[in-house]
Amino acid sequence: MTSDTANAAVSERNTGGASAHPAPLLEVRDLHVRLGGSHILQGASFDVPARGVTALLGRNGVGKTTTLRAILGIVPRTGTVSFDAQPLESVPTFRIILRGIGYVPEDRDVFAGLTVAENLALAERHGVPPRYDLVFDLFPDLRTRRRQLAGTLSGGQQQMLSIARALLNPARLLLIDEPTKGLSPRLVTETVEALARAAADVPVLLVEQNLAAVHRLADHAVVMTGGRVVHAGPAADLLGDAVLTRRLLGVSA
Repeated sequence: MTSDTANAAVSERNTGGASAHPAPLLEVRDLHVRLGGSHILQGASFDVPARGVTALLGRNGVGKTTTLRAILGIVPRTGTVSFDAQPLESVPTFRIILRGIGYVPEDRDVFAGLTVAENLALAERHGVPPRYDLVFDLFPDLRTRRRQLAGTLSGGQQQMLSIARALLNPARLLLIDEPTKGLSPRLVTETVEALARAAADVPVLLVEQNLAAVHRLADHAVVMTGGRVVHAGPAADLLGDAVLTRRLLGVSA
């Protein structure tokens, strides 16, 4: 590429030319997290597009869950995180959530001593109509079990409740951590199908170890190793390359 051609490409990107890629919804740059003397994230950088599912992949312990928590400000971090071109570094977690980022944690975090209905009611926001029709359409079990204590639900039902809480209010981005972990094959299928329907309306940053689920859901893939991003691109390109998948993830696609 000549220097004139390169400069023209940069100019087109800066001026929003017709061939320019849409701006990402979430931008993470040089993200560092140190916890308990460990340097967990070591300069992670990646983008999340404004539509589709971006899978955040990697072997156990590389910093995927910490990355989600750092985006939300749950753990102290340095670097920059921008949501819809607005910096989040000095924004408290509750205000990040109010800006439209929903979070489904790995351990589900349902209130065991409250009913399904009470768990959902706690997620309601003043002045925002709750989307019960949506969550009960995606998870009909929750409608029939709304008077049941959340602590007596199965693991899969608790996962559905956790996802439902994040979807109860309109979201602009969902951060979902290991939604199929520990579920039976049938519940994995049900959860993945519900997430696919939800992702048609809202972009998702998904941490997931089940590559069959990633195949079904992901449009984009970001792979982490040792607290850094070592690969980013279309999910189909990664999962369609058995050698690359095994080298980066240690498993066959």
